[in-house]
Amino acid sequence: MTMRGGLKAAMLTAAAVVGFSVSGSASAQLYITNPNLKPAPVEPGDPLVGLPMPGATPAEYRAELLWNLRAGLNVAALQCQFSPFLRVVPNYNAFLAHHSEELGNAYSALTAYFKRRDGPAKGLTAFDSFSTQTYNNFSTLQAQLSFCQTAGDILKSALATPKGQLLPLALQRMRELRNSLVPVLDATGAPNNPYAITLQPIPSMADQCWDKNDQLKAACAVAGS
Repeated sequence: MTMRGGLKAAMLTAAAVVGFSVSGSASAQLYITNPNLKPAPVEPGDPLVGLPMPGATPAEYRAELLWNLRAGLNVAALQCQFSPFLRVVPNYNAFLAHHSEELGNAYSALTAYFKRRDGPAKGLTAFDSFSTQTYNNFSTLQAQLSFCQTAGDILKSALATPKGQLLPLALQRMRELRNSLVPVLDATGAPNNPYAITLQPIPSMADQCWDKNDQLKAACAVAGS
């Protein structure tokens, strides 16, 4: 095989390796180095959790925390399907089934709060508005990667959490989920793009750059080749 023929074959091999690497990265995680989202516990009723609930009881604030966690993970199930590795749809459906009792109790507590505050008829409308705003507050575009990776990880943790223990998980992870809505760069300082691969420069394949023995002429050599 001539040098130029060998170089062309090497180029094809390199392209195949790059394609394989991209596929592997996509199935692993969304960041080269996971961002530090400064996780820390929150308390029910913390303004970070969600919308204000004036006059809510401690039990109603706990219900709000669980409802916000559910809303955030629901939004992730809709927005994060671009990554098969995250498995957001099947994991979210399993999350609903696994923690159905706690989530059902949270729903009952919140509807009772709005009925008490606004009356039986207007209370349901107020709860619908509250839920819509809660979902909208988790919608993100610029921070989609950090949000999706964090929500996907929380879903996996929730499935490993025993029934009846969802509240402690929400207390530990809500701050992290909220912080993931702010765009972050990879720790390398580069945009969070695992597909950014630097390739070595390739000399021209033009006939005038090669002699009769398929040797690259000095005038066409590129730095680093």
